[in-house]
Amino acid sequence: MHLNLSQQMKMSQQMKLAPRMIQSMEILQMQYLDLQDRIEQELSENEFLENAAVEPEAATSDAPEGGGKEDAPTVEVERRELDAGGDDDGASDFERLVEISQEWPDDNYTSGSKPSSNQISDDGDRAHDVMANAESRPQTLQDSLLEQFHYFDCPQAVRDFGEYLIYSLDHNGRLQSSLPEIVQVYDSPISMEDAQLALQRIQQLDPPGMGARDLKECLLLQLRPGMPYHDVLMTLIGSHLEDLAQNRLPVIQRKTGYSIDVIKDALEELRTLDPFPGRQFESEPVQRITPDVRVVTDEEGKWVVELEDEYVPQLRISNSYLKMLQQNPDAKTKEYIKRKVESASWLIDAIKQRYSTLRRVAQAIVDAQTDFLENGPEDIVPLKMQQIADVVGVHVTTVSRAVDDKYIATPRGVFALKRFFGGGTTTADGEEVAWENIRRKLKEIVDGENKDSPLSDDALVAELAKHGFQLARRTVTKYRKAMDIPSSRQRREY
Repeated sequence: MHLNLSQQMKMSQQMKLAPRMIQSMEILQMQYLDLQDRIEQELSENEFLENAAVEPEAATSDAPEGGGKEDAPTVEVERRELDAGGDDDGASDFERLVEISQEWPDDNYTSGSKPSSNQISDDGDRAHDVMANAESRPQTLQDSLLEQFHYFDCPQAVRDFGEYLIYSLDHNGRLQSSLPEIVQVYDSPISMEDAQLALQRIQQLDPPGMGARDLKECLLLQLRPGMPYHDVLMTLIGSHLEDLAQNRLPVIQRKTGYSIDVIKDALEELRTLDPFPGRQFESEPVQRITPDVRVVTDEEGKWVVELEDEYVPQLRISNSYLKMLQQNPDAKTKEYIKRKVESASWLIDAIKQRYSTLRRVAQAIVDAQTDFLENGPEDIVPLKMQQIADVVGVHVTTVSRAVDDKYIATPRGVFALKRFFGGGTTTADGEEVAWENIRRKLKEIVDGENKDSPLSDDALVAELAKHGFQLARRTVTKYRKAMDIPSSRQRREY
């Protein structure tokens, strides 16, 4: 075998996204409140970007001597009217963003100047204010259990192992390993007797159910002497949890001798127990929903879209950089100025493109869902993003980014823009019906059924067909499960 070394020339095309394209994508995907934060950040970092509604201060040079911290690229910045420009409102730029999967670091297209001593002082004051007004950290599950556990009078070895167990609990308050396995990996020697004592102490803490190894033990730990149906619940939880989950009450009746009425009453008491007691300490942050667009009627009664931009600063490039250039600064300072002005220009263009794209996409959605606005959710029509992309004249991924995490205020409430998209089917009469309407009808049928003899999935198919919805059984089953509707056996009431 002979090895040959050779050189070859090869031509290939490779798409490289410019920083401004990355920025345009990010701005388009931002929600209204996120855009506000981004603009405030840029205003604080770029002295050549200003809010048009605020009277500009006297021009001063904050540029660091000899230029910025980083070497600025040599780019000619054209002084021009900042407009999105073009008939496509910048849509062509967005098309280049298809299939992008990487994030562009902010410092590739914007960078801050060296802070002055006054800026450092102001930043320190702001940080102090933030810390002073910040909410205190909520008490965690471990915080609460440790506080209670320390009231027990027990040997130090038991106390140390108990703390180890507490930190080993998952967010449900359970141990994911057996006690011998935990003892084996514990970094200090401890007897099984002391380990068992520590676990017993933890299982006496509030909320009840802490330190369980599985669901059965968690529920049994929550039973207290004197509670209604205590002995019945001990039997049901200890031996018949699966039968309860499958609503096999006659099977339980045959095996235990309890009447159906007693089992049903005990089951109601069982529902008061918490299968995941540790989750009581989890608090989901309340998400503020601020609409990005709103829909109103014009003088002719037509639904039109307006952007919610009342509190978004109107940006412009400050003329202070011109005065700085007239002072004949050195080459590095000129490059610093060019980089800052270019960054401001990109941001303004990106925001204008965002407004244009979002307005046109939202208007196309409203035009397609007029019946929804006039008559209510029951008249929503099947709609795909590709249809809106065809109307607006952009790629479908641009539509996806434009509606992502965006909300629209309508006379019927505030809805996510994605709410208006969904598939559908054709009824026996040839009418297009959205899946949402089918799901609504399915729930209506299940709610109205005789619970002594619930409808099977085949029977649900027949009932939907009576209303003109011709669906396969597997489709009905899929939507029933997606809607968390139990099977007919589980829905039966004895």
